[in-house]
Amino acid sequence: MSILPNVSARESQLKKKLKKQLSKMPSLPIVLISAVVVMGGAAPARAEGFFSPYIGYNFGGDAGCPHITGCEDKRLNAGAALGLLGSIFGFEEDFGYAKNFFGTAPVLDSSVLTIMSNLMIAPKIGPAQPYVLAGVGLMKTHVSFTPSSVFTTDNNNLGWDVGGGLIVFFGDHVGLRGDIRYIHAFQDLKLLGLTVSDTKLDFGRASAGVVLKF
Repeated sequence: MSILPNVSARESQLKKKLKKQLSKMPSLPIVLISAVVVMGGAAPARAEGFFSPYIGYNFGGDAGCPHITGCEDKRLNAGAALGLLGSIFGFEEDFGYAKNFFGTAPVLDSSVLTIMSNLMIAPKIGPAQPYVLAGVGLMKTHVSFTPSSVFTTDNNNLGWDVGGGLIVFFGDHVGLRGDIRYIHAFQDLKLLGLTVSDTKLDFGRASAGVVLKF
């Protein structure tokens, strides 16, 4: 007795079951779109928020301290960064303020405020996370002569920054950060209403701070 008819019947039944199962599966475009949505939704979950207050000093360029080391006339700055940090990439919004940027004198009051939006490349290597960053933002300068403040200049200029540093974490949520960056204005500096030709405000900033992840 031949078994070929039974084999053919079984193959036919298997094909019908397979077609039935495939018909219940979503099409390839739907699968791909779903995968992209899932990956896109999971990406932010892998990044953690952070807050990093810092203190440092300015050097080079228009700062009173010409070099990063060996300078006695250091002008302190302070600020904080707020952003997201993943295992490779990150983003920060940096706020920095430098009092007496243009020097100290009995009748002189000056300051520089920087607000920069930066993209970060920050590969996580164990507890350490070295990074480089670059971005653009606002550079606000203030110069006035006190006490009467007859001569006052406030400028809002576009600027850019580039730099890098290292974060070392002690546990999951607390770390220390060292940072060096260079900040440069796109536009010429104005003092007392006059444009100082070919003088675009620039300086370096060295700082250290705490990183709090949440």
